Amino acid sequence: MPDHAGLLLSKTAEHIELSFAALGIALVLALPLGLWLGHRHRGLFVAVSVSSLGRALPSVAVIAFGITLLGVGFWNNTAALVVLAVPPILTNAYFAVDGVDANAVEAARGMGLTELQILLRIELPLGLALVVAGVRIAAVFVIATATIAAIAGGGGLGEIIVNQASYGLAGVVAASLCVSALAFLTALALGLVRRAVSPRGVRRA
Repeated sequence: MPDHAGLLLSKTAEHIELSFAALGIALVLALPLGLWLGHRHRGLFVAVSVSSLGRALPSVAVIAFGITLLGVGFWNNTAALVVLAVPPILTNAYFAVDGVDANAVEAARGMGLTELQILLRIELPLGLALVVAGVRIAAVFVIATATIAAIAGGGGLGEIIVNQASYGLAGVVAASLCVSALAFLTALALGLVRRAVSPRGVRRA
């Protein structure tokens, strides 16, 4: 594979762009909704259903459905990955806020805080570790699943992995290692964030 180092860097950059574009959109869509539903203690059925749906949906089927609707290319794959990233983010955000001690919330109301202030100043800080855990799950899942985006013209490292005839076994192995490294480093970084925002008594969990 000629200029394999340059190609790997280019495809890794594409993979990161695709993965984090999808993750960013999923955060914008799912995080506020999950936090607000959890604060209102409503939408348990929605949260559980979305979580179950996310586990049941085959990644390849979602991407194939995206091809039917949007054609091939970057945005088709981004949309498909957003669908796969939303469930863990929404579900964890819901349960992170829903599970906050009711006494702390009532005390905040007694101090005159508005509902939004209670959510942002009390519930979100207390549930932040679980929110980060959901983002971590989604991020690793998206990075891994973006590998098969090559079948829909998404580019990235998957383009090398699914095309051994052009890039050779060495290229496939190198690209696979890059995907694994990206997923591992992302999980490690978000794991450290989760540990940092966890209450001191549960940081070892």
